[in-house]
Amino acid sequence: MPVWQDCDTVHAVTDGAPLLGRRERKKLATRHALSSATLQLAVERGLESVTIEDITDRADVSLRTFRNYFASKYEAICAFAADRARHIGASLLERPASEPLWDAIVNAVLQHYQEGAQALDPELMSAIKLVVSSPEIRGEYLKIDAEMQEALGAAIAERTGAVDPGADMGPQILAGAVTAATRVAIGRWFRADPPEPLLPLIELALRQLAGACSEPAVRGQQRSSP
Repeated sequence: MPVWQDCDTVHAVTDGAPLLGRRERKKLATRHALSSATLQLAVERGLESVTIEDITDRADVSLRTFRNYFASKYEAICAFAADRARHIGASLLERPASEPLWDAIVNAVLQHYQEGAQALDPELMSAIKLVVSSPEIRGEYLKIDAEMQEALGAAIAERTGAVDPGADMGPQILAGAVTAATRVAIGRWFRADPPEPLLPLIELALRQLAGACSEPAVRGQQRSSP
């Protein structure tokens, strides 16, 4: 099976969005079709050789339609990750109010990687590795990280009842740390040889983040003890 045939499955199982109306579903389907077509062509020809006209031909839409959704082919190929980043904050707010904040954050993050990771077979992973080696793609992923941090930070502020989210840096600091830990885990996942499952790496990264936040204080107390 060609690697890109799994792409729509990945999109479908990891959107994490609430139920949409018919018009919204159609727009989302078009967005995913353009993203999948971009990945197909990038795997076949190399991303630098793919034009927007190639993508619109493959997806059977107009150039204007592409421009309505994406500013570039690099943005199109990252659409799946961008959609997931925007939904992580909503997932955090959907967690039970009685759940401790850290547990709720970890579970919200894992929710958005769990089924997607299961859908990525080794062949598709290898193809994506080739595509994301582009410097322009790395730039897009930096923007996605920023979106994830912003969404997660806003959700943390709301969940913790921050009086003035604009003045309180705590939620954004915590969201930035979680985003960075997730990025490190994904980087290790892509580089792993032999392949490793993604979710345990993300869980490990978040566990190490929690440990790093607590251990220095303990060591400091020990050093100040007589």
